[in-house]
Amino acid sequence: MPSRRRSSFGNWALTGYGVLFMLFLYAPLALIFVYSFNANAVNMAVWSGFTTDWYVTLFGMRPAGASFDSAFTENPERILQVVRNSFVVALSAATISTAIGTAAALAIARYQFAGRRFYQALLVLPMIMPDIVLGIALLIFFVGAGVQLSLVTIVIGHCTFLTCYAYVVVSARLATMDESLERASADLGAGPWTTFRRVTLPMLMPGIVGGFLLAFIISLDDVVITYFIAGVDTQTLPLFILAMMRRGIRPQINALAVLLICFSFVIASVGLYLRSRKP
Repeated sequence: MPSRRRSSFGNWALTGYGVLFMLFLYAPLALIFVYSFNANAVNMAVWSGFTTDWYVTLFGMRPAGASFDSAFTENPERILQVVRNSFVVALSAATISTAIGTAAALAIARYQFAGRRFYQALLVLPMIMPDIVLGIALLIFFVGAGVQLSLVTIVIGHCTFLTCYAYVVVSARLATMDESLERASADLGAGPWTTFRRVTLPMLMPGIVGGFLLAFIISLDDVVITYFIAGVDTQTLPLFILAMMRRGIRPQINALAVLLICFSFVIASVGLYLRSRKP
């Protein structure tokens, strides 16, 4: 009987800890979602009614009967431009990083060469390096090399740390693959390229897609590194939100943050699902 009581108490304690942990993580996001519909245009922390006006004003439209002035209405062309910049950077950086990370994962998993362990550790170093250190280092490098800061430098900077994320995801997929299928393909007369195209790549594709989506969403949400290596006239969506906050905590910030969170959640969920699929 005492052991059963201890077991029951442990289950309740573990459940309570799990609930508190999830609240700690997601309660702030839930508050952002709720207050994105707050009608109070002056103090977002004081609830004064339900409205969808802030989502409407993001696209430069003025809701009928709105009591606030046009200063709360953002330039729709500017918002579309920063969204376009974010997607161009994220797609470019994720594509390049996934290609490099996949090649590196295959090389380390399938071949033995001098410095293999060192190279493997070097690949994951940007993941543990503070973002501000990497951002300052990239800024010094670009300025020292005489490269003008633009979308190109943002893409290059993102590739320096996104490659390791793609490498980790693809390596996890490689670890679960059956190498005997590749050997069987070679025994049946297929060359290295045919084996890679017909056997290795299809089995590896969920990991590649998962790594791409993970790299895409990390690039889309990055603030610190992008802040250092973006040009004067170059903004991504996170930098645009940061600039809005410097002018005061405006109601549209919550609405824009909710849209970004929802999109990030969908992409991250798809990436994690693909990563977890069995070969």
